[in-house]
Amino acid sequence: MEILKRKIAIVCGGDSSEYEVSLRSAQGLYSFFDKNRYDVYIVDMKGQDWHVELDNYETARIDKNDFSFKVNGKTVWFDYAYITIHGTPGENGYLQGYFELIGLPYSTSNVLIEALTFDKYILNNYLKGYGVNVAPSILVRRGEEDTLDEKRIEREIGVPFFVKPAADGSSFGVSKVKDIDQLAPALRRAFMENNEVMIESFMEGTEITCGIYKTSTKTVVLPITEVVTSNEFFDYDAKYNGQVQEITPARIPEDTARRVAEETSRIYDILHANGIIRIDYIITRQPDGTDKIMMLEINTTPGMTPTSFIPQQVKAAGLNMTDVLTDIVENQF
Repeated sequence: MEILKRKIAIVCGGDSSEYEVSLRSAQGLYSFFDKNRYDVYIVDMKGQDWHVELDNYETARIDKNDFSFKVNGKTVWFDYAYITIHGTPGENGYLQGYFELIGLPYSTSNVLIEALTFDKYILNNYLKGYGVNVAPSILVRRGEEDTLDEKRIEREIGVPFFVKPAADGSSFGVSKVKDIDQLAPALRRAFMENNEVMIESFMEGTEITCGIYKTSTKTVVLPITEVVTSNEFFDYDAKYNGQVQEITPARIPEDTARRVAEETSRIYDILHANGIIRIDYIITRQPDGTDKIMMLEINTTPGMTPTSFIPQQVKAAGLNMTDVLTDIVENQF
């Protein structure tokens, strides 16, 4: 008797600058999924071109009415979508809204939380109300550049500072500004990626990142990774071109690691998150010598190549990515 297996769509691509990175994450996920348990397909979407990759390098068009496709005259419907798009439309709530409308379970948080976590400025101010430590920042919308008060920036934000797209899933458009005269070109660069830009205080300290997922029966906070780069900051080259040293577990005091794990779990619950998320932090040193945990940002569709942070952390935890993905999928059913 034929065993009926759930059909999984690994949804990748998207319309951001990290399109190619998303395709690599999809290949990583495909290698991790349990093929004995699931029929797994990669769905590539860019603009209005949505297609599923088949054997022999053939593709089939996705019917946007129900996210199905036809092969050999038969219609195939998916049971679950694993979203690995970095940026729009998979990380800002757009795609989640579509899947809600057609009733297809998916791997990320819901529409509201995806939209919230995609906008760094709004997210920081929301979580600040729950006592989460974040860097001071100022929001600048396109067209407001000429009204910026440089004295206010120096007073409230300090120098150096970062200029980054406020609502974007990519590493593009980010600048570290060491002199106020560098503000204008930094803003131009950020506005190439998004219509809203954050000016954010620079925080000196140890950069770390921590992955987490929860199911109805367990909480799994993964080992913390320390991020060390000789670049000015953890930019695109550091992320994807190997210009970084990633140390798991991080070389931080045991008590600090415990507090990071607790804060990561607390933020997950505040957001009612779903699936695997990764939270980036800076550990700064206070005048009394204690460590202060400062949240940088939340990634709800973290990279999933074999060398990405989450697979590294899963391995360091003594877990298996195949089992982790099975946990996440089956939690929806």
